[in-house]
Amino acid sequence: MEVGDMGLPKPVARESVESLRSSKSLTPTRRSHLSDRIFFHVTRSLAVLVLILSLLLVFELLRGSAEARAEFGIGFIWGTTWDPVAEQFSTLPTITGTLAKAFLSLLIAVPVSLGTAIFLAIYAPRWIRTPLSYIVESLASIPSVIIGLWGLFIMVPVVRVLQIWLKDNFGWFPLFSGPAIFGVGVLAAGIILAIMITPIIAAISRDVIRTVPRAQMEGLLALGATRWEAIWKVVLPYGRAGIIGAVILGLGRAVGETMAVTMVGGNAFKLVTSLFDPVHSMASQIASEFTEADSNLYVSSLIYVGLVLFAITVVIEIVAQLMIWRITKGQGEARHQA
Repeated sequence: MEVGDMGLPKPVARESVESLRSSKSLTPTRRSHLSDRIFFHVTRSLAVLVLILSLLLVFELLRGSAEARAEFGIGFIWGTTWDPVAEQFSTLPTITGTLAKAFLSLLIAVPVSLGTAIFLAIYAPRWIRTPLSYIVESLASIPSVIIGLWGLFIMVPVVRVLQIWLKDNFGWFPLFSGPAIFGVGVLAAGIILAIMITPIIAAISRDVIRTVPRAQMEGLLALGATRWEAIWKVVLPYGRAGIIGAVILGLGRAVGETMAVTMVGGNAFKLVTSLFDPVHSMASQIASEFTEADSNLYVSSLIYVGLVLFAITVVIEIVAQLMIWRITKGQGEARHQA
């Protein structure tokens, strides 16, 4: 008699396999099928609900801004007049103010965040890693109004001294040529936003760095590289897509932040020409003026500002996703060639 793969005669092996297949323990029950269908429909409904909420948000922004869009058209975006008395509205100064403060905050926050993430993931001893990580993550949960109060009473006087020093020593440079006597303005808002987004970028970047295979870094160290060279040539390139995602998430928080920026930004409707200029952001303008809007066109114009802000955040997210897709695609091709 022929012997099967399991060491049993073929007829016996075949019968054993058929009995296992027909066993009740391996056959999905009607109850498991029902639970799978329920779980599938629940998760699909939640996903569709998110899509519906997004579409409703866009619909409400379009509906609420219809009067302003009909009155001012696309010129609303690049106009520089905001006059509620004459009912002439446009929003270019708030766009430039929003982007200036957000990108300034990134210039400050990204190096600090990456340094913090690298220390927590690689250098920090175990006894300090956990409490320090907890502190960093806790900073992200502080309400923005609390950070704004701290910035207004503690940070702004320090920034005022910094502005005077910069103006005295580098006043010939256009970015440091504005009024340096108030302390509020683009520089103060950029610093307060950097403080707010640093914990977000640091926490996510730390988790990304931890996913890098330890063997890759140890292999480069075994070849004689320093730890810094291993971080620069292995860790950061491997986690580049995730780190960029963390930075974009922080940028989205900086673009949409309201209360802290309202307190230290100066709230002046003007184009940004210096880091010392007091300036409005789009979110702070909506928050500070919505309750004062006394006409339908005024309200519609503020909603139009919100629509433009929503469009800016969507564009930023699309650009970020394209960058991440391109990076991951390049890394995949490089691994395939290797």
